[in-house]
Amino acid sequence: MVKKRKSETVIEFLGTLEPGQVRQGVVTSIERFGVFVDLGGADGLVNAAELTWRHFDDWSEIVEVGQEVVVMVLDVDLDRERLSLSLKALQADPLVEIARTRLGDVVTGPVTRVVPFGAFVAVAEGVEGLIHVSHFPMGRLPAEGRSLTFRIREINLIHRRVRLDLVQVNGQRH
Repeated sequence: MVKKRKSETVIEFLGTLEPGQVRQGVVTSIERFGVFVDLGGADGLVNAAELTWRHFDDWSEIVEVGQEVVVMVLDVDLDRERLSLSLKALQADPLVEIARTRLGDVVTGPVTRVVPFGAFVAVAEGVEGLIHVSHFPMGRLPAEGRSLTFRIREINLIHRRVRLDLVQVNGQRH
């Protein structure tokens, strides 16, 4: 009987919510797939992809248990008593900002990852771009952490890709 009352209370609370609402809550637990946030009448899930625009290695870089957070309601499923939330939806998309203000700019940033087809470089907080292997002399890719100067050539907002042209390597312009 107590469980049934609790379920009815949760459903009643969920019925007051709708997608797009902004609510304050408290992080109650952190799992490998996301973060649970108590909104006062029910816990909702912030999926890992909805935490932040930037890359992170550890949850503690973003949130911790007991932290107060402001979230946007993405979805309310009354049948399954589930609530989907987002922290990221309330943050400005850094890729849109770069597309608006920095396309064509020459920038310097560190190599964040090296892959067989090129090097990913930090363009801004939360944004990486690719310099194709063909831009490097003799196809020699730089080491992670190395600073490169590049031009922001193309930004695809739909596929969330940034293409870069190498401008300078070892003091030589390309």
